[in-house]
Amino acid sequence: MSFRFWRRIKIAPGVTLNLSKSGGSLSFGPRGAKFTVGPRGKRATMGIPGTGLFYTTPLTGGKGGKRRSTYTTAATPTVSPKDRLTLGFFKRLVTPDDEEALVDGCRELALGDENKALALLKKSTHLADGAYLAGFLSLKQERLPKAADYLTLAAEKHSRLGRYFDKYDISATMSLPITDEVSAHVGPDLRGVLLGLVETYQGQKRWADAAVCLERLWRLEPDDVVVKLSLVELLLEASPGDRNVYRKVVRLAEGIENETSVHTALLFYKAKALHGLGLLDAARDTLTGALRRKKGRSGELLRALRYERIQVYEDLGQPRRARSELEKLYAEAPDYEDVATRLGL
Repeated sequence: MSFRFWRRIKIAPGVTLNLSKSGGSLSFGPRGAKFTVGPRGKRATMGIPGTGLFYTTPLTGGKGGKRRSTYTTAATPTVSPKDRLTLGFFKRLVTPDDEEALVDGCRELALGDENKALALLKKSTHLADGAYLAGFLSLKQERLPKAADYLTLAAEKHSRLGRYFDKYDISATMSLPITDEVSAHVGPDLRGVLLGLVETYQGQKRWADAAVCLERLWRLEPDDVVVKLSLVELLLEASPGDRNVYRKVVRLAEGIENETSVHTALLFYKAKALHGLGLLDAARDTLTGALRRKKGRSGELLRALRYERIQVYEDLGQPRRARSELEKLYAEAPDYEDVATRLGL
C-alpha cells in the first residue's frame, strides 16, 4: 500500500497543478484519463469507470527508435517541502486545533515522517477524514487493532468523509495493489474505508468480520470487480472445500469477461469452484478462455491458470494432455508447486 498526498490547484477545466513531496506536476484530461508531467517524467493514467482501477503507463519520447510524444508543456514547477500542505499564519489563528492537526499530519506524511504524521492525525480522529488517514497509516505500519478502530470510526462517519480535504483543497488517495499490473484507488469514501477494514481484519484472521465488510460492499456496488475478487478470495480461503462456497463463487463470477487481469483472476477462481463442484468440462473451458489473453497478465497468474487446468485434465482422464502441459510448465518454472514431483523428477 502506498500513500499519495498533494495540494491541488485548479488552473483551468481539466488542468490541475499537483504539489507533492516529489515536486510539482501538471495533470491534463478529464476524470478517468490523465496525462501527467512531473519530476518522474511523463505518464498516462487511464481509469476503468465504476471499478476503481487505473493503469499508469510511462510515456517515452525522443530519439533512438522510441515513439515521440505529441504532448508539449512548459517546464514543470517545483515547490520546496516547507511550502507544501501548510496553513498560513493568519489562517492558523482562526483554524480549529483538530483541523490544523489534520493538515499538519498530511504534510508530515508527504514529507516522509510517518510517526510524526500519525501522532498529529490521532488528534483529529473524531473527524471522519482524520480517522480515515490514521486508519490507513496504522494499517501501513501493521498496527492492526488500532487501524481497525480508526477505520471503524471513519465508516461510522462516512457521510462526512472528504469534507475537510475539500475545505483545505487536499487530495489524499491510497493505492492498494490488486495484482502486479493493477491497483485500486482507495479514496475518502465508504468503499475505501471498507476495503481498508477488510485488509485489517484479514491481517488479524478475523474472517467473519472481513466477510461482513465485503458483503456490505457487494450490496452497495454489485458490479465492482475489485470487491468481487476480494470476496471470492476470502470465501475460498476461509472455507476450503465448501460446496456452498463454490456455488456462491460461480454466482459472483457470472457474466465476467476477460477484460483485465482482475477479471482473469476472477475467472481463475470460478474455474476452481467449477472444478470443486465436479463440473470438469466447464472448468476446462473457463481456464482455456482465461488463458487466451496473456498481455497485461502476470506470469504468476498465468502459471496458476495452467496448473489448475493440468489438474482438470487429469480428472477428465486425459493423462497425456496433462503430462504435456506439466512438462511445458516445468521447463518454464521448475520449482512451481509440485510440478517436478508430478513428473517423477
